[in-house]
Amino acid sequence: MLAGLRRLIERQILKAEAEGTLRDLQGEGKPLPDRHAFEDPAIAAGHRIMAEAGVVPREFALKEDLEEARRAYTACTDPETRKFLMAKIADLEMRYEMERDAYRKFLR
Repeated sequence: MLAGLRRLIERQILKAEAEGTLRDLQGEGKPLPDRHAFEDPAIAAGHRIMAEAGVVPREFALKEDLEEARRAYTACTDPETRKFLMAKIADLEMRYEMERDAYRKFLR
């Protein structure tokens, strides 16, 4: 059955090439994006839609904020400001881990 499906797909690709419908497509000549072979198709579709819309998951935004706070902490010399930044880092780390845990639970 898998071989028959493979042949059907190959025929459809050859037909599309002959008709010229595979020319001037977005991303033509570029390598295919790295996809996880065993990723749930629904999750993959959601990720693709988010990426095309330019939407960043909260987890990624929190990670950026966390890295920025760490850089500010490293550059800071004032003890009071460092104390404030340390509390901010702790808060961001907690929220980041909560987002990661929620996403992992969603994928189960």
